[in-house]
Amino acid sequence: MEIKISELAEICDVNKETIRYYERKSLMQKPRRNKSGYRIYSVDTVKRVTFIKKMQGLGFSLSEIYKLLGVVDKDSDRCQDMYQFVSGKQQDIERKIRELQHMQSVLNELMTCCPNEKDLYACPMIEKAIAGEKHEESTL
Repeated sequence: MEIKISELAEICDVNKETIRYYERKSLMQKPRRNKSGYRIYSVDTVKRVTFIKKMQGLGFSLSEIYKLLGVVDKDSDRCQDMYQFVSGKQQDIERKIRELQHMQSVLNELMTCCPNEKDLYACPMIEKAIAGEKHEESTL
């Protein structure tokens, strides 16, 4: 099945410039062209673009995705130090989870002290948030 760039863009819910950008960044191989000069893609390209978008949605940078695609492409150069890469990414995610849990805890705490009918300028939530910032700065 032959897929033109506009069709690929529609299937993958990206624009054509995104696909061209992925090609320039070597996330995808340059496509073959038909007699009219149109770029022609395969069904595998749909899977690849979908993978790239999914990884971006999970917070991976394009350079990190390029490295991950080394595994898919069985590229030994890009696969070097893969364990360290994965380990580092896992630690980064664990740190972000801890930060989000802390934020959730602070927000829950602030919600408990929020009066329904207080003047905005005497808001204990804001005072508590400011006091919390000063406390966190002093512990650093």
